[in-house]
Amino acid sequence: IPGNISTLVGVGSSICGGSAIAATAPVIDADEEEVAQAISVIFLFNILAALIFPALGAAIGFSTTSGEAFGIFAGTAVNDTSSVTAAASTWDSIYHLGTQTLDKAVTVKLTRTLAIIPITLVLAVRRARKAESENGGKISLRQVFPFFILFFIGASVITTVAVAAGVPAEVFLPMKDLSKFFIVMAMGAIGLQTDVVKLIKSGAKPILMGLSCWIGITLVSLGLQHVMNMSFSFFDSCVRQGKGGIMQKETQKQRRKETEKERSRNEKI
Repeated sequence: IPGNISTLVGVGSSICGGSAIAATAPVIDADEEEVAQAISVIFLFNILAALIFPALGAAIGFSTTSGEAFGIFAGTAVNDTSSVTAAASTWDSIYHLGTQTLDKAVTVKLTRTLAIIPITLVLAVRRARKAESENGGKISLRQVFPFFILFFIGASVITTVAVAAGVPAEVFLPMKDLSKFFIVMAMGAIGLQTDVVKLIKSGAKPILMGLSCWIGITLVSLGLQHVMNMSFSFFDSCVRQGKGGIMQKETQKQRRKETEKERSRNEKI
């Protein structure tokens, strides 16, 4: 798998899907086809997660009286914010939880989104060092520094301070709508320059990589919830069944011993 595609699929899976890919692409100098391929892989598993995870959560045994467990699961295991919202909203609507699951899932997902900052900075430093080793000259970090990160931090600080000061969150809705419009336009521009046939022919390995990332992140999410005692009925029932089975076996052994003793006494008599 080409290095740029593996990097884009990796950040898309671990951070926030298409937004992370769009933020990382200029830092690693990825071309349109590489971006399109990575986004296609991520969106494939986004759709699957939005459709499958509510049923998976019910099968595993997440609490249906609180949205916390499934909200954390969706926020950590689903790639893209839109798919997190879809999965969490579905859980809320099925079990009539209002917005409990959605609120928890979005909070966790936005926390993951903050990882864009250190990841892009590390990739920028890595690119600068690689360019220096290849070209022999010294390249300033300023040449590859992702300055959009400063705007990202600035917008986050302004929004946080303004809302804390009492400014209604609705004031920022036009800016959010505008940002969504620009993201859609950027994705559309990438799609117009993408060779679909070539994408399908070369897409098997990236899809396999995306699947591996998806499964790995899902298992880690479930494992951490169990370790941190944010448990759900599946694991609890397994533990109870395990303990019950052990106790039952011990009782059966004790009964066998008592039966054997009774037989030996009768034989002596």
